[in-house]
Amino acid sequence: MDDKEPNFSRTDVLDLMDNFIERILEIRRMLLSVSVSALILAPLATGLSIFLLTHPRFYDVLQGEHDFGTVLGILLGVIISVSVVWIATGVRQYMTLKSWNQRYKEYLKQKDEVDKRIASGYGLDTSDYGLDKD
Repeated sequence: MDDKEPNFSRTDVLDLMDNFIERILEIRRMLLSVSVSALILAPLATGLSIFLLTHPRFYDVLQGEHDFGTVLGILLGVIISVSVVWIATGVRQYMTLKSWNQRYKEYLKQKDEVDKRIASGYGLDTSDYGLDKD
C-alpha cells in the first residue's frame, strides 16, 4: 500500500463542487423539458378525451360495443385524471426549477464577489483564475 495521502487543495474541492453544480444544472434542464412536455401533452390528452366523451357518435360506440365501450369509457376517465395530475406536477416542477435557478444565479454572483475580494486582498491577478468574466 502507498503511504502517501491524497493531497487535496481548496481549489480542488471548489472545482469539484462547481462540477457537481454544473451537473445538477444539466439535470435541471432535462427536468425543465419534462415539465414543459407535461404542460403541452397533458392538456392535449385531456382535450382529446373530452372531445371524444362529448362527441355524439361516441355514445353509439359505447352502446353498440358493450365490453369495449365500458373499457373505453374507463380508459378515457383514467386519461383525464392522469393528465390533470400531470399538469399539476408539471406546473409545480416548473415553479420549483425557476426558483432554484434564481437562487443559483445569486450564488454564482456572491461566489464571484468573494473570489475577487480574496484575490484582491492577496494581490493576485484575477484573470489568472478565471474570475474576470465581465
